[in-house]
Amino acid sequence: MASTIKIGTRGSQLALWQSNWVKSTLELKYPSLSIELVKIKTKGDKILDVPLAKVGGKGLFVKEIEEAILDGRIDLAVHSMKDMPAEIPDGLCIGAIPERENPRDVLISKEGRLLCELQPGAHIGTSSLRRAAQILHVRPDLVISPLRGNLDTRIKKLEKKNLDAVILAAAGVKRLNLESKITEYIDDNVILPAVGQGALCIEIRKNDPEIGSIVSFLDHPATRSIVMGERAFLNRLEGGCQVPIAAHGKIEKDIFTLCGLVAGLDGKTIIKDSISGSKDLSKKIGIQLADRLLSMGAKEILENLKDTIHENN
Repeated sequence: MASTIKIGTRGSQLALWQSNWVKSTLELKYPSLSIELVKIKTKGDKILDVPLAKVGGKGLFVKEIEEAILDGRIDLAVHSMKDMPAEIPDGLCIGAIPERENPRDVLISKEGRLLCELQPGAHIGTSSLRRAAQILHVRPDLVISPLRGNLDTRIKKLEKKNLDAVILAAAGVKRLNLESKITEYIDDNVILPAVGQGALCIEIRKNDPEIGSIVSFLDHPATRSIVMGERAFLNRLEGGCQVPIAAHGKIEKDIFTLCGLVAGLDGKTIIKDSISGSKDLSKKIGIQLADRLLSMGAKEILENLKDTIHENN
């Protein structure tokens, strides 16, 4: 077994929490291992004054880290699964998907108001097109304010900027021990989560059986089945993290149920449906659901969206 392992990670507080969790879990399992974290800045970390959709490109928070795995500077990487593009680069694979944290979005509001209690014209901070579209669908009277930065930075901006509330992933807020700030866990029927939200991705080289064996115990089979179904849905739609696509899967009594949606930017049009089947067929179900949404009108939404983003870039 290798005596030293290098884990690639972004430098944000949340990314470091996630990577340190993997590091300490590996150290407990393999006490003789020496494990080092290697911080890598990604394009998404460097460009903070532009909404993600306008930055363009895939893998904004992972590409530079993936290059470091491929050229041997690091042995594995810890990502937020929702940052992972639908397609993994040649030579790399998902070595493990640990058990998922709460996948929902949460509202943190300045005055402790629930989403339904916010005044008309209230400013909601988010740079996620997925969150913005779904919020505008249920509350077209609210104003979406672009908000970039690390999770802790975005919470601080709630106090400093003219915002009434921010929407964030529950998982990140919980991992940074900021749960006391949460005003409301938003129901799936109001905001469906991003593909893979709340899950981690341990990415490794395909031709590295030693590292593959070391990280394999971190894999949570039910979480993997659910997340791979969600990712198959995303892949079929050719979507990335900058597109208003959402999906959330569940397994109950060996039955996998996947709910997915595609939304127009203004939130007026939302195409949404769900499919159930065997948990062993989660990828197939993800593809079936994507095809169903495409036939229901999602294709036109996505084509219009590509044109809009292309014009803005």
